[in-house]
Amino acid sequence: MRRPKKYESGEAQQYITRRAALRKLQLSLNDFRRLCIIKGVYPREPKHRRRAQKGASDIKILYHAKDIRFLLHEPIVWTLRDYKIFAKKTGRDRAIKDFRNLKRRLAQFPELKIDHIVKERYPTFIDAIKDLDDCLTLLFLFSTFPSLRLIPRDQSALCRRLTIEFLHYIIASKSLRKVFISIKGFYFQADIKGQKVTWILPHYYPFKPHSKEEVDFKVMSIFVEFYSIMLGFVNFRLYHSQNLTYPPQFPADVLIDSEKRLNDESSFISDRIAALNFELVRTDKIAEDEDDNAVDLELLEQDGDSRRILKMKKEAQEVSRLKVLFKGLKFFINREVPREPLVILIRSFGGRVSWDSTVFSGATFDETDESITHQIVDRPSLSKQYISRDYVQPQWVFDCVNKRQLLPTSKYFIGVVLPPHLSPFVEPNRDAYIPPEEVVDPALIEVHEQSDEELSEDNIDPGNSEISQNLMDFHLQKAYQEENDEVEHSVEHLDGEKTEEGSDEIKDKNLNIKEKEKRRLKEKNNMTVESGKVCKENKRLLRKNKIEEHRLQARMVKPRHRNLFRKLIREKQVKEKEEWLLKKKRRLIDQSNREAKKACKKTKTTGVD
Repeated sequence: MRRPKKYESGEAQQYITRRAALRKLQLSLNDFRRLCIIKGVYPREPKHRRRAQKGASDIKILYHAKDIRFLLHEPIVWTLRDYKIFAKKTGRDRAIKDFRNLKRRLAQFPELKIDHIVKERYPTFIDAIKDLDDCLTLLFLFSTFPSLRLIPRDQSALCRRLTIEFLHYIIASKSLRKVFISIKGFYFQADIKGQKVTWILPHYYPFKPHSKEEVDFKVMSIFVEFYSIMLGFVNFRLYHSQNLTYPPQFPADVLIDSEKRLNDESSFISDRIAALNFELVRTDKIAEDEDDNAVDLELLEQDGDSRRILKMKKEAQEVSRLKVLFKGLKFFINREVPREPLVILIRSFGGRVSWDSTVFSGATFDETDESITHQIVDRPSLSKQYISRDYVQPQWVFDCVNKRQLLPTSKYFIGVVLPPHLSPFVEPNRDAYIPPEEVVDPALIEVHEQSDEELSEDNIDPGNSEISQNLMDFHLQKAYQEENDEVEHSVEHLDGEKTEEGSDEIKDKNLNIKEKEKRRLKEKNNMTVESGKVCKENKRLLRKNKIEEHRLQARMVKPRHRNLFRKLIREKQVKEKEEWLLKKKRRLIDQSNREAKKACKKTKTTGVD
């Protein structure tokens, strides 16, 4: 048997460079990149790069040899080759000005079908839902783009229609759970078929073209080409699961891609928001899914009272209340407020919403409607106000959804400094820095009913030690007196029932009872509550002990695990430093707020004088 030469086996044969892959597939770099994105093949990082590159020391882009052999059997490789042939033939026809033949060839343009690749990459429906995060974020981003050189208007219009269809499913199924406002946009999280799907809805800004090639729109457009097919399949299945007709039918004046609307960005965005305010046509007469939730709760009640079952039952009850959070409420949105996220939130939880019909299309009721309960305003003052409704800032809607209850509107009135907008995507019991608003949040504290005696005792100031000590002494004295009265009463009762025959025995019993009662009262007097003493901790000693413990741990680590141990220690130090910086930042903010309040009080007092 011949002995293999160097780099003929092992990692040298498992990996292949990109240049070798292009030669093997006979494709250009652009076609190879498009094929890899659609098929989900990406470069690999070898364990030993020098061996994988057959002794070369420079860094090359490497692919797994199995992935390249997998691409060889893909039918769309022939379609990509047909594109190259089509470009050559049409170029020749243009050069010789054979327009008749050119028109015939353009009618036979090769079409790239990737439906089978979507089914291949996502064999089950749940697999597709798990991978919806990046898909939705990218399609929502492209739905706001105008027509560019590498992004045709048809593609952004398709993204707009697919995202609107998905949002209509979210509204109809009431599957939205969390929302958060950030600099990047609006974060949404929905529960779809038991899977948590999170995406970003970007803020709407007028598009400004880039002066440099900072973003490769061509590569992003290839991802959109695949994700649009994928989301079409997902929307079809989701609509049929909710007994909704697909594709949804919107009014005739909405989502019409005419030349005038495609050129006007404001009307393009306005039509998308107006489409969200219409009810979808159902294939059955059932409008709500409350019966399914009731059945689930009954099944949970039959399973027992374990901790896990109780937690699931509590979560199911909270979700059922969340689905009807805004039921029976009517909202009116002012023209300065971003409408799209608010329309999604209000309609997802059972509310009704409208806006000024003279400015935007799709309004369902006017501002003069007396049945409006809340008007959302984002300006310091409003000239005309109605007494029958609450005027709140937009953050009130987002905070109500995250807290899963209707919060008091007094903290969100017009011109009021808003409370901090806390993220619902963080763990409450995390080791990192927790802001004080999250710790002292009244919504997280359980309120228990107290009796009148407990309330009267709770009203006593614990800081007043003299009053509390006197009260304690009074209660102990009273208890001691009652015990003595009981002992004397029992002794008198026993003495009155003496007989001549057993007088000695009764005397002995009385003496034993008196001794026991005295011993018990003595022990009870010793069981008094005394005020504790504050022991000041020596921080220097604690730090010294901590360093010694760390040194002992480092000595016990095996040599082969030392790098891992150092990495863990380094990560821990970085977290501690970040927490310290956040606390310092918060301390400086609080100090500046206190100074501002003091300055405001001084100006008021000087003004009064």
